[in-house]
Amino acid sequence: MRTSPRPETPRPTPRTTTQSTTRTTLRPPPRTTLRPPPRAAPLRAALRATATAAALTGALTGVLAGCGSGGSTPPGPEVKRVPAMPVWNRSPASVAAVGDSITRGFDACAVLADCPEVSWATGSDEDVRSLAYRLLGAPSAAEKSWNHAVTGSRMADLADQMERAAREKPELVTVMAGANDACRDTPEQMTSVAAFRTSFESAVRTLRAEAPKAQVYVSSVPDLKRLWSTGRGNPLGRQIWKLGLCASMLGDAQDMSAEAQKRRETVYDRVVAYNGVLSEVCAKDARCRYDGGAVFDYRFTGKQLSHWDWFHPSKDGQGELADIAYRNVTAARPPA
Repeated sequence: MRTSPRPETPRPTPRTTTQSTTRTTLRPPPRTTLRPPPRAAPLRAALRATATAAALTGALTGVLAGCGSGGSTPPGPEVKRVPAMPVWNRSPASVAAVGDSITRGFDACAVLADCPEVSWATGSDEDVRSLAYRLLGAPSAAEKSWNHAVTGSRMADLADQMERAAREKPELVTVMAGANDACRDTPEQMTSVAAFRTSFESAVRTLRAEAPKAQVYVSSVPDLKRLWSTGRGNPLGRQIWKLGLCASMLGDAQDMSAEAQKRRETVYDRVVAYNGVLSEVCAKDARCRYDGGAVFDYRFTGKQLSHWDWFHPSKDGQGELADIAYRNVTAARPPA
C-alpha cells in the first residue's frame, strides 16, 4: 500500500524583530572646580562701590572734557577766598585834615582870615569841640592832630596835601574839598566832573602810597545854592559877595531872571555830580567812609554863617560840621 505523503504543514513565518541599538557614550568624569573661598560681604560691597565710583568719575570727566576748549580737562572748582574787610576804627588815636577854607576856619573869627583853632576837624576851641577834640581829648588833640588844608585850594591841590598829611602817619584823615571847584567867576570855568574824579583818585593813591592803613573820612561838598538862599537876605552879605566871592553862584544875588536861575542851577548840578564822585571813589577804598551827603543836606541858618561874608561857616557852623563828622566816624556802620 502506497503511503501518500503528508501534506506539509506550513511553518509560521518568523517575525523579524528590529532591536534598536543603543550606543553607550563614554563620558569623562566630572571636573572638580577649585573655587576660592568665599569673601566677606563687606569686601564685595566695597569693591562694587569702588567700581561704580570709577565708572561715574570716568563718565563725568568725559562730559566735562567735551565742554572745555580743545577737549582738555578743566581744573577743579576754585575755592574763592573772600578777604576780610578791615574793621573801621571808631576811636582813632590821631587825625590829619586836608581841604579848603572851610577846614581852615576862614572868616569864622575875623574878616578875610584863617582861624584854624575853630576848625571842625582839628580845632582846639572848646565851644566848637572839633572832631579831633572829641575823639582824642583836648591834651592829645593838640599833639596828635594836624591841619594841612589850604584856603582857596581845589581838588587838583589835594594830592599835595595828602602827601604832607601822610608824613604824620595819622590813623584818620578828614577830607572836605570841592566847593572852590564850583565857585568860579563863571559856570564855564568850573572843574569838569572827569577832572574832579581824576584829581580825587590821585589824592587817594598818594595817601595810600605812604599811609596804606589810614582811615579816610570824606565830607560832601555843601549845597552852595542853599547858602545863597540863606545869605542873600542880608545886605552886608550881598555887598561882600559883590567882591567876587563864589561869583558863579552868588553873583547878582538878587537877580531872579531865568538866565540867573539857570546859572545857579548849573552850579547846583555840578556840586551834586562832585558828591557822586566822592561817594563812588570812596566806596572803592575799604578804609574810606563818605558822609552820605550829610553836609550837603544840612540846612545852614544865618546863625551858622560867618557874619563877615555870610557864606563860610561861623563858629557855630563849624560846631555843626564837627557834630556831623563825629556821628559818622564813630557810627558802627557808614551812612546809607
